[in-house]
Amino acid sequence: MSDARLIGSDIPLAERYDLALVDLDGVAYKGHEPIAGASAGLAGARAAGMRLVFVTNNASREPESVAEQLTGLDIPAQAGDVMTAAQACAQLLGTRLAPGSKVLVVGGAGMHTAVREAGFTIVESADDRPDAVAQGFAPELGWAQLAEAAYAVAGGAWFVASNLDLSLPTARGFAPGNGALVGTVTAATGIRPDSAGKPASTMYELAVERLGASNPLVVGDRLDTDLAGARSGGYAGLHVLTGVSTGRDDVLADPGFRPHYIAADLGELLVPHPTPTPVADGWWQVRESAARVVDRRLELHGVEGRDRGVDLIRAACAAAWEAVDSGHGLDVDSVPDLPVDN
Repeated sequence: MSDARLIGSDIPLAERYDLALVDLDGVAYKGHEPIAGASAGLAGARAAGMRLVFVTNNASREPESVAEQLTGLDIPAQAGDVMTAAQACAQLLGTRLAPGSKVLVVGGAGMHTAVREAGFTIVESADDRPDAVAQGFAPELGWAQLAEAAYAVAGGAWFVASNLDLSLPTARGFAPGNGALVGTVTAATGIRPDSAGKPASTMYELAVERLGASNPLVVGDRLDTDLAGARSGGYAGLHVLTGVSTGRDDVLADPGFRPHYIAADLGELLVPHPTPTPVADGWWQVRESAARVVDRRLELHGVEGRDRGVDLIRAACAAAWEAVDSGHGLDVDSVPDLPVDN
C-alpha cells in the first residue's frame, strides 16, 4: 500500500516548516492580478519565522523582474528570494558542458541571463554549431526561433528545456506553456529534451541549499509539477486550490502527484491542518466532513463552501486513496467537482 497520504499538523505550517518553496502563477498571483489571501498569508508566515523562496517554472523573466512584481502586489521580495527554471536549466547545462561551450538560447531575458552568467557562449543560429539548445518560455517566441532550435537539435545539439508545462495560467485563462512550444521542436526532430524545471526537484534542492533550510515545505497549485516535484524530492507539499489543479484532481491523483496538505489559499499557512481519521463503517472523517468508498463509489457527508469544503476534499482524498492503494479501486464518475470558494 502506498504511503502517499495526507498528513496533519497540530500547529500552523508556518511554525512547523522553516522554509516555504512557493510557486508563483496560480499561487501568489494569477497573471498580473493578486490572489486573495496571498499577501496576508505570506506576511504572516514570515512573521512566524518561515523564510520564503519563490520557485517558478517560468524562465522568461529575470529574478529582479519577478521580485519587483511581487513587491508591487504587496509581497515584498528581492532577487535573491527568487529561483527560476532558467537558473536550474543553466546549472543542468553545466553538468555536461565545459565553460565557454556554445548554447543556442530559445527564450526570454531570464534564460539569456542565466546561461550567460553560468559561463556559456550564447549563439543565435544552428549554423554556429551549438553544443546545446536551451529552450524556455517567452511570449515573443515565433517560428524562426523554433526552427533554429529544430535545426540545431537535429544536428546533434543537446536539447534542454527549462520546463515542460503544457499550459500557462494568465488573467484571461490558460495559454500554451513552454511544454507546448517544446513539443513543436520535438515534433520536428523526434527528440525529447531533458528538463530542469518542475517536476524535477532541481530548483527545490538549489533553494534549500541556498537558504540552508532543514525542514522545507513546497507550496504549489499544480499536482503534475509542484507537488510531483515535492514527492520526487522527498519534501512535504501543500496544494493550494487557487490555480490549475482542483480538489477533484486531488482525489484522483496518482501517488506520485499527491499533496501532503490541502488548503484553500496561502492564508492556511497560518493555521493547523487536521489529520483525516478512519472511523466506523469505512468512513474517513475531517472535523464535520466525512467520506468513504463503497463498491468503488465515493460517498460524501459534509458541507461545501470555503472552509468546510476543504475538509470535505481532505476526507474524500483519504477515503479514495485508501481504496485505490488497497486494490479496491474507485469509480472516477463518482467523484464530483468539489469546489471551494476562494
